[in-house]
Amino acid sequence: MVNRQSPALDRVFGALSDPTRRAIIARLDAAEALTVSEIAAPLPISLPAVMKHLDVLEQAGLVTRRKAGRTVTCRLDGKGIRDAMGWLAHYQRFWGESLDRLAAILEDGR
Repeated sequence: MVNRQSPALDRVFGALSDPTRRAIIARLDAAEALTVSEIAAPLPISLPAVMKHLDVLEQAGLVTRRKAGRTVTCRLDGKGIRDAMGWLAHYQRFWGESLDRLAAILEDGR
């Protein structure tokens, strides 16, 4: 059963709603792990702003951070996205049916 009233799910979709956070996720997807400085380098925002975005991503279960000395390394974490995918999969049947009906209407109108 999919929990449709989940604060964790709200955090995931809230985190994914921001284009800067999606850019961070895309950067991490292209590498096994990156330091905070490597993540921040191409972004047009300050390092403290990047750190705040990473906080949101970590709280949503999308990113993990590990500190070694003064270096903080980030990696993607699949827990948050698995929760979101479960929620989306539950509703996919409704979207598929709606799209199938739309396709049939459009084909009939030719």
